[in-house]
Amino acid sequence: MTDPKPTASHYVNGNYVEDTRGEPIPVIYPATGAEIARVYAATPAIVDQAISAAKSAQPAWAAMSGMDRGRILRRAADIIRERNRELSEIETMDTGKPLQETLVADAVSAADALEYFGGLAASLTGEHIPLGDGNFAYTIRQPLGVCVGIGAWNYPTQIAGWKAAPALACGNAMVFKPSETTTLGALKLAEILTEAGLPDGVFNVVNGAGAVGAALITDPRVAKVSLTGSVPTGKKVAGIAAGEMKHVTMELGGKSPLVIFDDADLDSAVSGAILGNFYSTGQICSNGTRVFVQKGIKEAFLGRLTERIADVVMGDPLDETTNFGPMVSQAQLDIVQRYVAKGKEEAARLVTGGARPDRDGFFIEPTVFADVTDGMTIAREEIFGPVMCVLDFDTEDEVLARANATEYGLAAGVFTRDFARAHRVVAGFEAGTCYINSYNDAPVEAPFGGVKASGVGRENSKEAINHYSEVKSVFVRMNACEAPF
Repeated sequence: MTDPKPTASHYVNGNYVEDTRGEPIPVIYPATGAEIARVYAATPAIVDQAISAAKSAQPAWAAMSGMDRGRILRRAADIIRERNRELSEIETMDTGKPLQETLVADAVSAADALEYFGGLAASLTGEHIPLGDGNFAYTIRQPLGVCVGIGAWNYPTQIAGWKAAPALACGNAMVFKPSETTTLGALKLAEILTEAGLPDGVFNVVNGAGAVGAALITDPRVAKVSLTGSVPTGKKVAGIAAGEMKHVTMELGGKSPLVIFDDADLDSAVSGAILGNFYSTGQICSNGTRVFVQKGIKEAFLGRLTERIADVVMGDPLDETTNFGPMVSQAQLDIVQRYVAKGKEEAARLVTGGARPDRDGFFIEPTVFADVTDGMTIAREEIFGPVMCVLDFDTEDEVLARANATEYGLAAGVFTRDFARAHRVVAGFEAGTCYINSYNDAPVEAPFGGVKASGVGRENSKEAINHYSEVKSVFVRMNACEAPF
C-alpha cells in the first residue's frame, strides 16, 4: 500500500520545503479517524517564497512557445496515468472516497485537464481585423501573471489539475493552496509537473487554512484568484479580489434540482438520482439534492431507489468492492447529522437511512427523505452529504418555477423520454451546468460552473482560457496620422 506521508508540507520553486513553525495540520483517514500523516501550515516566509518564485518564473514560462508549454503538460498527464493507482490510494486515504471511485474519477480527471489544455496551448493565437483605408487591428492573447488557486476537499487532485492546466497553458504561474482537510494530492501533482519538465517556480503548493489563503489573495503580486468552495467563502474572496481589481473565478455550492417526469426510464432516473446524491458520499457541489418526481411515478421511484440502496457496500475505502465511503471529517459528519435531525423535526418522511453504522470512522447511511416541501430546511440549504430530498410535482411549468426558486444556480438535470420537453426545461433552468437523462458528468471538454450565488466564470473547456488570459488590442494606421490642429 502506498505510504501517504508527504516528503514535506509545501512545494516551492521546484522542491519540497518545510517549516515546522507553522500550525500543525493532521491528515486524518476518514475510514478510521486515525492520523496517518501531518503537514504544517505555511508561515508568512513560505507564502512569500512561493509568490516570489511564481513571479520570477512566470515571464520565461510565458515566453516559451505554446507548443513547448503544451508538450510539458501532456507529459505530466502521461505520468499521472502511469501512477494512477498510487495517486488514487493517496486520494482515498486523504478524502475517504472509495478506491473504486478514485481510480476513475480523480487523478485521471487531472490528467485529462493537463492533456486537453496541453493540446490547446499552441492554438492560443490572436486575431487580424481588417479595417477601412488599409488600416487594420490585431489582438494578442496574454497571460495574467501569477494566479492563486484555492481548492476544496472533495476532489483535491482533480481541482488542482482543473486550475493548473488552463493557467499554465496560457503562460501563467500558479500558487495553489489545497483545503486544509485534504493536503496531499496537490503536492504529488507539483512533483509530477517538475518531473515532466515544468520550470521551477511555475507551479507551487502551500498548505494552510484561511490565514494562508488570505495572505495569498491579498498579495499585490497576484493577478487572479480561482476558488472552489462554499458560497460564504466565495463571497468573501470575491469581495477582497474585487477591491484590488484582481480577476476571479468562483466555483461555489448549490442546491441543484433533478426533475424526473413520469415518462422517464425508471432505472435510469434512479441511477441519475444515486449519482447526484450518493457518489462521493454526497460530497459534490453540483449534486441534484432536490429530486422533483412527478406524482404518477413517485412511489415506484421510491421503491426502486430503496431496492438499489440496499446494494450499497459500505466499508474500507481501500477495498475495491466498497462503493460507499465515510464523510471526509468528523465536522462534516456532524453537519449532516444535524440536517437529518432537522428533516425529521420538520416532518419529512424518512424513507431509508439516516443512522450512523456501528463502526469506526465518519460513516453515515445513505439517506432519503420523501414528502419534502420547498420551505423545509433540508430543501433550502446545502447539506454536502448523502441526503436526498424527494419532492412531488404535477406540471412542467410548476416544477420549473420551483426548481429555480433558490439563490443557487450551479447545476440542474431532467429525466424524460420527451426530448422536446427536455430541451425546453434545460433552457428554462437558471443553472450553469445542465444534464439530460444523466447527472454529474464532468468532461474536461465542456464548461463547468454556475450562475447566481453559485459562482462566476467557468472551469474546463475553451471557456477557461478566457479566465486565465486577457486580450490586448493593437490598432495599426498604414498612412499619415492627422489631427485637427
